[in-house]
Amino acid sequence: MDSSSPWRIAGFRTLFTASTLSQLGTNVGYIAVPLIAVSALGAGPGQVGALAMLSTVAFLVIGLPAGAWVDRLRHRRVLITADVARAALYASVPLAWWLDALTLQQLYLVVVLHGCATVFADIGSQSVLPQVVGRDRLVPANAAVMTLIALGNVAGRGAGGGLVQALSAPVAAACAAAGYLVSALRLMSLPRLPAPPSPGGRLPLRTQIAQGVRHVFGDRELRALALTASLNNLGSQIVNTMLPVLFVRELGLPAGALGLFWAVGGTGLLLGARCAGWAGRWLGHGRALALAGLCLAPAGLLLPFLDRGAGLWLAGAGYLLAMFKTGMDNVLGVSLRQRMTPDPLLGRMNATFRTLLTGALAAGAAISGLIGELAGVRVTLWVGACVLATAFLPVFLSPLRTRHDLPEQRSEPPTSGGGPQQGDLAPSRP
Repeated sequence: MDSSSPWRIAGFRTLFTASTLSQLGTNVGYIAVPLIAVSALGAGPGQVGALAMLSTVAFLVIGLPAGAWVDRLRHRRVLITADVARAALYASVPLAWWLDALTLQQLYLVVVLHGCATVFADIGSQSVLPQVVGRDRLVPANAAVMTLIALGNVAGRGAGGGLVQALSAPVAAACAAAGYLVSALRLMSLPRLPAPPSPGGRLPLRTQIAQGVRHVFGDRELRALALTASLNNLGSQIVNTMLPVLFVRELGLPAGALGLFWAVGGTGLLLGARCAGWAGRWLGHGRALALAGLCLAPAGLLLPFLDRGAGLWLAGAGYLLAMFKTGMDNVLGVSLRQRMTPDPLLGRMNATFRTLLTGALAAGAAISGLIGELAGVRVTLWVGACVLATAFLPVFLSPLRTRHDLPEQRSEPPTSGGGPQQGDLAPSRP
């Protein structure tokens, strides 16, 4: 095996296995929860939009302080606790169903608390990876993780739709809970990582948060990565929030068809993630991001043509290409921002990105529900498709368009209490 391969590291193999189980739970739940709301509780477009918004609003409320907290805590413990909490929350759904006590209000509470646990899980997992594999293995490690996420979209969402159709939505939710629980058990064998800095050397929480925000927005390349990813999430969420309503209510298609459509997007993510390393080496890491956006992002404009006949295939092709671009973005963009950030700032940098990205998901869900109620599902799809088609512009118009190599990594954050200014942590420009 290649000495630069992350698979040589036992900690990475443990983390990858746990992430596989966690992703399965996440993607089965992704399709099961809105389908429970639509098919069992009679939720309309506005209520489905509210459910999707509440599932992501936690990042807006606790995302930034969570990054500082994660930088203070042992990452292994954070990941285990988050998975146990998510398992308990999803297990409450089939329990309430079997007791004939399930309500839309309970689903709202479950997705809000699940989102809070996911805040810590996402920040912790992206912060622990550079410590486990080292900086030189970040691109192949991120490619493996993003491939896993894509496979989770294919298998998890496809399985979720199949479970809902064949058994019931509550059974699918129970399977999601089991995935999280087994993931937590697997993480217990993750090697212990270095302890966070001692309390005596810590800056106030507000100052630590400000360091992470300034690090991201004070650098032109990081800022472009954040804006493009946020717009991509906004457009995707506007579209995805309305898909259960379109498939089940307007087109009369079975839940399995929705799962398969989302699985097509997962296939695009998978292919994009697998091609990202090759594209980065051949075209350059920044150039590959810019060119993929220019060539593939407009394919999102095919999504509003979704219908029962040929439109289903046309929209599926557009979704595949748009998600291929997203898969490349995930590998190359995450690797770039991890290389631009020293270890003590990783949690706060990731929290700043995740707050922006998940905030865009919350805004997209709210916008989708509002437009769906006022103007209909088709108009909503067109709005989301237009956002998706133009999301690449911040990266295309930034210095990333000419960047070939990954930046040099600075090993330490600035020591001043005011946080990093522009250029303090930035890589050298080409």
